[in-house]
Amino acid sequence: MTAYADTAFLCSLHAPDAHTGRVVAWLQRPRAPLPFTGLHRLEFRNALRLRVFRKEITPEQRELAIQAMLSDIAAAVFAYAEPSWPEVLLEAERLSGGHSETIGTRSLDILHIASALVLGAKDFLTFDTRQGTLAKAVGLRVPAI
Repeated sequence: MTAYADTAFLCSLHAPDAHTGRVVAWLQRPRAPLPFTGLHRLEFRNALRLRVFRKEITPEQRELAIQAMLSDIAAAVFAYAEPSWPEVLLEAERLSGGHSETIGTRSLDILHIASALVLGAKDFLTFDTRQGTLAKAVGLRVPAI
């Protein structure tokens, strides 16, 4: 695995927003499947539920987005991956201790970066400035999407 995407990247693909075109273009390049972890599953589904709450999408659109993600997993666009959660939590605490006071990253963002590191990713796909700053600080590449 060479790349790891944060959940906003996944949401942009399956529930269109301002970043969707760039995500689709990036995914058309030949590459290995992106990991899809339990953290992605929770945050992806919750993000869609929040979009329903905010009246940005309908419950039907939420279900279509979930089905689209499942189809992409079946088509090997994404692949189930479970990092060692004790390792992720230790790494996340290390990252928080070393960077949160200067970068201001949130816990979920740190957990994604820690997951990427534990899974051996080289690239981190995000639109979040602070998350990208932390990813770069710990040696991950943050390609322009």
